[in-house]
Amino acid sequence: MTTRHHVSQATITCEAANSLVQAVLKEGAAQKIPVSVAIMDAGGHLQAFARHDGTAFLTVEIAIDKAWTACSFGQPTHVWNQLVQNPHMAPLASRPHLVAVGGGCPIFAGGQLIGGIGVSGGTYEQDRDLAEKALNSLGFEVA
Repeated sequence: MTTRHHVSQATITCEAANSLVQAVLKEGAAQKIPVSVAIMDAGGHLQAFARHDGTAFLTVEIAIDKAWTACSFGQPTHVWNQLVQNPHMAPLASRPHLVAVGGGCPIFAGGQLIGGIGVSGGTYEQDRDLAEKALNSLGFEVA
């Protein structure tokens, strides 16, 4: 008889991911900024996604890639903008899915990386602000 093992890893719940999405959409609407928002789990898999009606279609992939980038190393995407300026790090800028523009934040709970959030549709400052406000509103740590 084979024993099945369950490997557990701390990751964002579906409920928390959907709450973050709704927080971003609500604040984006209040600021009249149509956005796409994506939440990745700790393994870099899409956990939740939504976009406002009328949001540019390119924002879909950008939001997903911002969430993936932030989750992959536990660093906000605006930090990558500075990192890829270094000639030794510049080749990373051509990696598929890596986005070095503000609007992606890692999601931490209890000091542990549990996912990433990506927002796209406004300026990089607006996207970053919407992501950070949503994280703060739900009690997540902002990196």
